[in-house]
Amino acid sequence: MSYFGWAPYVPVAERRAKALKQMEKMKKKGLKVQPVQLSGRKIAASFWGKGWCDHMESFSDYANRLPRGRTYVRNGSVCHLEITGGQIEAIVSGSSLYKVAITITPLKGAKWDSVKRSCSGRIGSLIDLLRGKLDHGVMEVVTDRKEGLFPLPGEMKFTCDCPDWAGMCKHVAAVLYGVGARLDEAPEMLFVLRGVNHEELVDVTAAIADVAKSGSSRRRIATPGIADVFGIEMAEAADEPPAKPSVRSARKPEAKKPAKRLVTAQQESRPFPEPLTGDDIRAWRLARGETQASFAARFKVSGATISVWEKRGKAEVGMFADTLALLRTAWKKNPGK
Repeated sequence: MSYFGWAPYVPVAERRAKALKQMEKMKKKGLKVQPVQLSGRKIAASFWGKGWCDHMESFSDYANRLPRGRTYVRNGSVCHLEITGGQIEAIVSGSSLYKVAITITPLKGAKWDSVKRSCSGRIGSLIDLLRGKLDHGVMEVVTDRKEGLFPLPGEMKFTCDCPDWAGMCKHVAAVLYGVGARLDEAPEMLFVLRGVNHEELVDVTAAIADVAKSGSSRRRIATPGIADVFGIEMAEAADEPPAKPSVRSARKPEAKKPAKRLVTAQQESRPFPEPLTGDDIRAWRLARGETQASFAARFKVSGATISVWEKRGKAEVGMFADTLALLRTAWKKNPGK
């Protein structure tokens, strides 16, 4: 029996059991379920994840409402959370399964330009950026309460199909904390959410200059330095002995014929990976015998981006819709090759 329109209390264990059954049905219908799972009591520990949570708690109105969602995200009630450009969609287990949608305004061009100017020459690599290894000045810029990368209250709209009339119910609050946990795993999704390209924050020229300071040898710069900055696999090329000078012959050398690739019927019919993981991208690239740089050129991204994607391992890779479309098209032409 319910009172004043509210559903009776349902124990957490019972809610989880019901939620698992319903999520299994959704999986069969094609939903790529992405639950928020914490390894401990801490919701977020990384620079970006903790920064997101701290930012949300910095607003007095949110600070009074967010605590209701902490328990929910900690006990695994956020059954599904998906981040795309300007949108967060989630399913939260309560008395029933509730659908939550958070719409976020893209970062304004003027604000993004200001962030880029302030960070110019101060971020050496994409890996440092995504790991939050930034100097104090850059940290202050990207996390600034009003002018940084995190959204303001006026830039967010919440909807939840639960009976709670409040603007931020506990299910919405749980999802906001869930975003912080997700940024621990995939910090690049913050930039996807705000509709900006995180690669624009990296000053490649400054990165190369820093690498050059570590040694005068061109060989020393090429092997560890450039690989770290651009994410290009160069170890094999660097270890090759210098080529011996060739002796000219009157006879014109025969052009080498490209090796034929043997492709099985299973490879030809292999569907596009759903979801697309870092391991999928790495296996595809290696099967083609390409470096990260040459593989990246096909999809109009940098070699460093391919490196970041591959480091996701078995986790799903987040990317812009147009890039994903290019990958799908290329896969149809050369599946799994």
